[in-house]
Amino acid sequence: MENLISQHLTLTAVISITLGYLIGSVPFGLVITKLAGLGDIRTIGSGNIGATNVLRTGRKDLALATLLLDGGKGAIAVLIASQFGLQAMMGAALGSFLGHLYPVWLKFKGGKGVATTLGILLAFAPWAGIASCLTWLATAAITRYSSLSALIALAAAPFYTAYFYTPKWSWLIGTMALISWWKHRENIKRLLKGEEPKIGKKKN
Repeated sequence: MENLISQHLTLTAVISITLGYLIGSVPFGLVITKLAGLGDIRTIGSGNIGATNVLRTGRKDLALATLLLDGGKGAIAVLIASQFGLQAMMGAALGSFLGHLYPVWLKFKGGKGVATTLGILLAFAPWAGIASCLTWLATAAITRYSSLSALIALAAAPFYTAYFYTPKWSWLIGTMALISWWKHRENIKRLLKGEEPKIGKKKN
């Protein structure tokens, strides 16, 4: 009986991670900018497919759409998986996050996971998600650095999760935060050198 339960849980995890990955791997920033006639977003600015780089095209509407869709796909993956329990939710959360960072359609070169992580949090641990979003907004308002705001919000997210819910969930959020920090390593270097562009500034 225990073996059957274990096999069921393992199958649930595999399915939820796979489903989450497929949802998360949709590169909305690239799709939106191409449909708008702006070409390949990967050829401008930082080359990233996220909302911050889309904003460098001068199209705030497209940047907002990218932000909402990238966050939405993480939330949708978790909400679908919520019908099958906590383990499925965690699997879908991790899958959608990895799908955004390493989409098979773009040779595993995707975004940095900030919006998707916040979307996951809002669905998985709503109060922690709200607190993380407010942290991003407050930091952005003060510093005007999108990357710094993301780094601080991501660093705080596991602690918000532990405070509002349970430390048992923090390992998942903490893992995603660490991976996203690593994806921001070039931003960190530019921040330390004072060369990081501020929000709204085009990067040639």
